Amino acid sequence: MIKVMAFGTFDVLHPGHRHFLKDAKNLGDYLTVVVARDLTVKEVKGKFPLNNEQIRLKTVSDSGLADKVILGGIGSKYDVIFREKPDFIALGYDQTAFTDELHGELQRHGLDPKIERIDPFMPQTYKTSKIIRKLREEKEE
Repeated sequence: MIKVMAFGTFDVLHPGHRHFLKDAKNLGDYLTVVVARDLTVKEVKGKFPLNNEQIRLKTVSDSGLADKVILGGIGSKYDVIFREKPDFIALGYDQTAFTDELHGELQRHGLDPKIERIDPFMPQTYKTSKIIRKLREEKEE
């Protein structure tokens, strides 16, 4: 069985996320999705997500796009990879947090999964930050 792992915030699950997860799933037989913790999102993006981690976890799980959906780690962001030992790691076209050192960090732990960047799906239309900005503006009206 070929195991694939994908990561994301998935604050508002939109068609771009669905495209990403479907393409990730096509890399193998079993897809594990790691949903970023609220504190990690704050650290990376400078603000908390619109929806908390439990809501985002449930939304991705309920989508049926993944075989397993888990929360990311609080300490080392790589521990979940060491534990799950995927054959592939799928990254979004715009994912940069924790990816610069990813290959080296995995090799230091005896892992060598293939790392694949997934092409975007209409990034100008389905960019989470744009969707959230619009939702926040509507809420203020």
